[in-house]
Amino acid sequence: MPWHILSPEEVLSKIQSTPQGLSQHEVEARQKEHGENALVEKGVKSPWAILWEQLSSIMVLILVVAAGLSAVLGDYQDAVVILAIIVFFVSLGVFQEYQAEQAIAALKSLAVPDIKTRRAGQSQKVPAPRLVPGDIVLLEAGDQVPADLRLIEAHHLKVEEAALTGESHAVEKSSAAIDDKSAALAERYNMLYMGTQVTYGRGVGVVVDTGMNTELGHIADMIQNVEERKTPLQNRLDHVGKVLAGVAVAFSTLICMIGLWRGEALKTMLLSAISVAVAAVPEGLPAVLTVTLAFGAQRMLKRHALVRKLTGIETLGSVSVICSDKTGTLTQNKMTVTHLLDLEQCLNLDSVKPLNRLSPNLQLMLLCAALCNDAEIHGETSQGDPTEIALLQAVLTQGWSLESLLSAFPRVNELPFDSERKCMTTLHQITSIPDFLTPLAEAYPEFQEGAYLRLTKGSIDSLLVRASEAPETQWQSQNKARAGEGERVLAFGYRWLEQAPETIDEDQLQLLGLMSMIDPPRPEAKEAVQTCLAAGIRPIMITGDHPLTASNIARQLGITQEEHVLTGRELEPLSESQLQEKLKTYQVFARVSPEHKLRIVKALQAQHKIVAMTGDGVNDAPALKQADIGVAMGITGTDVSKEAADMVLQDDNFATIVAAVEEGRIIYDNLRKFIKFSVAGNMGKIGVMLVAPLLGMPLALAPIQMLWLNLLTDGLLGFGLGLEKAEGQIMQRPPTPPDESILGNGMTRQILWMGSLITLISMGLGAWVWIQEGPEAPWQSVLFTSLAFAQIFQALGMRSSREHLWEVGLTSNPTLLGMIGVVLLLQLGVIYLPFLQQYFHTQALSLPLLLTIFSVNALILCIAEGLKALGKEV
Repeated sequence: MPWHILSPEEVLSKIQSTPQGLSQHEVEARQKEHGENALVEKGVKSPWAILWEQLSSIMVLILVVAAGLSAVLGDYQDAVVILAIIVFFVSLGVFQEYQAEQAIAALKSLAVPDIKTRRAGQSQKVPAPRLVPGDIVLLEAGDQVPADLRLIEAHHLKVEEAALTGESHAVEKSSAAIDDKSAALAERYNMLYMGTQVTYGRGVGVVVDTGMNTELGHIADMIQNVEERKTPLQNRLDHVGKVLAGVAVAFSTLICMIGLWRGEALKTMLLSAISVAVAAVPEGLPAVLTVTLAFGAQRMLKRHALVRKLTGIETLGSVSVICSDKTGTLTQNKMTVTHLLDLEQCLNLDSVKPLNRLSPNLQLMLLCAALCNDAEIHGETSQGDPTEIALLQAVLTQGWSLESLLSAFPRVNELPFDSERKCMTTLHQITSIPDFLTPLAEAYPEFQEGAYLRLTKGSIDSLLVRASEAPETQWQSQNKARAGEGERVLAFGYRWLEQAPETIDEDQLQLLGLMSMIDPPRPEAKEAVQTCLAAGIRPIMITGDHPLTASNIARQLGITQEEHVLTGRELEPLSESQLQEKLKTYQVFARVSPEHKLRIVKALQAQHKIVAMTGDGVNDAPALKQADIGVAMGITGTDVSKEAADMVLQDDNFATIVAAVEEGRIIYDNLRKFIKFSVAGNMGKIGVMLVAPLLGMPLALAPIQMLWLNLLTDGLLGFGLGLEKAEGQIMQRPPTPPDESILGNGMTRQILWMGSLITLISMGLGAWVWIQEGPEAPWQSVLFTSLAFAQIFQALGMRSSREHLWEVGLTSNPTLLGMIGVVLLLQLGVIYLPFLQQYFHTQALSLPLLLTIFSVNALILCIAEGLKALGKEV
C-alpha cells in the first residue's frame, strides 16, 4: 500500500485508527491477526537438520557400515559398541551446534526496546514486538523506529536512514502527502521505517506495517534466502574425510586380501577389515571440532564477540584482509571538540585546563555552544544530536555548570536548524550572571541583567553572509586549515539586544570563532591495526564519511601513510580489473555506497583473499553475506545485518575483530594438532594390523579394542589438545592460504614418522612377548596397552609444534592433564578388572611388564623434544 500518497486523515481512516490510538480490545484482536512485530529468524536450523548433517558425514557413514558388518558376522558386542560411539559423538555435535544456532536469537531478545505509544488516549510504554498496525507511536530524538510508520505529526524531525537507504545524513521529515506514487524509499519524507533512528525533533506516527511486512522485513527475507557457502574449514575437512575414507577402504581391502592369501577364515579377515576401517577413521573429529569451536565461541563472547556460526571462528584464522567501517568501529562514535579558534589563536582543547582564563571572545563562544543547543547531558547519560552533545562536553571541560547556564539565560525564542539556512538561532534573556562568567561581564558592557543575547551556530558560509564586517578570507583560511585535517567545523556568532523582538532574525551577526571536532580513534584501535600488519593481515577502511576525515583517521591509526583516498564517485566507473588494480595501492575508501562495498569484497576475493567485512546497516547485508566472514555491529547494527553476519561485535570495536582473528588461529592450530595426533596414532594402529600377519601372528587387535583406543585417544586426549592455549608469536606469522590443505605445510611428513614410530614400538613390544612366551602370552594386551600409552606421550610432545614442553608449561593445560589421568585409569581398568577383561579380550600384565611398556613409549616424547631442539616441527 503506498501510504505516502495519502493524507494523515486518509491513512488513519484506511487503517481504522484515530489520533487517540486503538482500544485494548482492538490491540488484542490485531495481535492475533498480525502476530509479533519482529523479524522471523529463518536462519536457525532445526535439531533434526543438524542431526542429519552429523549422520551424513563420511566418517560416521564408515562407522555405520562397520557396525552393520559386525552384526551380519554375528559379532553383536562390537556392533553395539560401534553404534554407542556413533550416538555419543553425534549427540554431542548436535547439542553444541544447536546451542550456537540459538545464540543469535538470545542476543536479539536482549535488545527489545520499549516504545512510547498512545492507546485509548493514554500514553504508555509497550515492548516493540507488541505493536500492531494502527498503533499511534510517539517518537523523539534518540528513539529507534520500531515498525513502518506514516507520520501524522512532525516537529523539526530528522531521521538517520543509513541502515535502510544508505543515505549518510539525517533526513528531514514531514507529515504532508507526497504526489509521486513511485517515489523511492529515500524520497518518502512522510514515512519512517523500522530500524532507522530519530536524531532530532519529535514526531507522531501511525503503524502501517509490522514484522516481516516492513521494508526491513522484505530485505531480511531476501537475505535469509541467499545460499550458504562452505567455509575454508569445511572444505578442508571434507577433503580430509575423503582422504581418510580412501585410506580406510584401501588398507581394509589390503589386509583382507593378505589374510585370505595366507589361508585365514573369511569371517576373521572381515573382522580384521572392520578393525582397520575403525582405526583409520578419527571418530572424535566431529565432536572435537564442535567442542573446540564451541569453547572458542565462549572465549570470544567474553571478548565481546558473539559467533553465529561456529566454523566462522576458524575462518577468521585464515583472514588476510579486514574491511572495516570507520565510525564506531575504528573510532569512538562520539564527536569530540578538538580546537577552539578565532582570528587570533587556535587552541587545542586538551591543553585548555579547567578554569584557565580563555579570552572573553572564546568564553562567549562556549556560552553560545551551551545555549544554542538542544542536547542534554545528565551525569553519564546524554540525549540529542551527537554534534550538540560534543559542544556541551566541551563546555563542561571548563568546569561550567550547564544547569546554572540554562537557569541564568532562559530561551525565549528560536529558529531551529534547517538544511536551507544551515544554521540555528536562539534568543535568551539574561536574568542573572553566574560567578564563573564574571570575566565576560567585565569584557562586554552589554552583558548585564535584563538584556537579551541572540546566539547563532552553523556552517561558516551561512554565518558569513549574515555577519557584519567579517574578514571572509581570514575566516575561510582558518576553516580550511581544520577541515583539511578531516575535522568538522562549526561557526558561532552573537548579537546583543536591549529588548526581545517580536520576530527573531539572524542579521548583523558578530562572528565569535570556530570549533572543530572529530570522532576520535579508539585508543585500542591503533594497537589492533599494528597487530594486523604484523600478522600479515591488511586492514582497509571503507566509510561513507568525507575523504579528508577518512584519510586523517587512517593515518592516525597506521592503516596508511598516504593521503590519497579512493571515493565512491571515482570507484563507480572502474571495471573489475581496474578496481583490482586500485586495491593494490589504496587502503582507504570514502563516500562509498553499500553497492561499492560489495564490489570491493568481490574484487578482493577474486585476488584469492579471505575477507572479513564489517557493517551495521540493512544495505551492508549483501557485502556481509558475500564476505568470507561478515561482522555485524551489536550496538548500532540492524537485525538484518546481524542475520547476514557470521559474527556480532557486542562493543562495535575493531580490536575485537583482531582478537577474533587470534582466536581463529588458535583454533585452527589446535584442529591441526588433533588431526595430526589422531591420524598419526591411527596410522600406528593400522601399522600393527598390517605387520602382525606378515610376522605370522594372529589378528593384532579386535574391533572393540580399536574402538576403545579411538575413544580414549580421539575422544579424550584429542579433546584436551583442542583446548591448548596460543603458541608463541601466533600473530606474527602470515595467515593460512585458503587453498592450503589441512594436511599440508609439512604435516604429512610429521604424521608418517610419528605413525611409523608408534608402529615400531608397539609392534616390537608385542612381538617380543609373543616370541619370548608364545601365543598364549598376553602379547595382544601388551600391544593394546602400548598403543594407549604411546598416544599419551604423543599428546604431550605435540602440545606445541615448536616450543618444548617445559616452555609451554606442564600444567598450563589442566584439561589435557586430567584427560591423561582418565585414560590411564580406564586403560588399567580394562587390563586388570575381570569383568572388563572378558569384554575387551584382555589379560592382566605383570608390573615389570607394564613399567617396561610405559618406559619404552616415553621415547616418543623424548624424540619429539629432541627434534624441537634441532629446530624441527613435530
